[in-house]
Order: sequence, then C-alpha cells, then structure tokens
Amino acid sequence: MAADLKEKTDRYKGLLRAALDDVRISASDGSFMEKVANDYLNLANCYYDDGVHFIEDGDLVNALVCFSYGHAWLDAGVRLGVFSVTKKDLFAA
Repeated sequence: MAADLKEKTDRYKGLLRAALDDVRISASDGSFMEKVANDYLNLANCYYDDGVHFIEDGDLVNALVCFSYGHAWLDAGVRLGVFSVTKKDLFAA
C-alpha cells in the first residue's frame, strides 16, 4: 500500500518542528563550529519555512522534501557535536 502523502508530510513537518524546538547550539562561543551550527540551524529553519509555504501552495511533494532536508541538517549538526538535544529519538545521530 502506498504511503499517504498528506499524512507523511504533516508528520515530517511535526518532527522537524519538534527537532527545531529541541536543538541547542553547544559549540563554543565565537568558534568556527559555532558558525557551522548557526548555518545548519538557519538552513533547517529555512527549509521548515519553505515547506510550510509549499503546503500553502498545495505542493505536498516539495513540502515533504523540505521537511526531510531540514531535518537532515539538524541530524548532521547533532552528529558533528555542534548541537545538544534532549529528545534523542528525534535524531538519527
């Protein structure tokens, strides 16, 4: 049975929102890695906003892509150690 696109898009939107709310930058102030963390967090937020925009336009495929990419940036930051998290089940790292 094929996945329900609306359900999956809504679920991934919620997962990314929860992950964005959970991450905290753990890199040292003023360090290069803090700049990396800020870049990753900015990208994740932009992908979230773009995903919401695509939903409003009725484009669920691109919305799902955005939520997936946004979450990937957060996963990368957790794995790299520039983010700390409390809800480890939200992240692949």
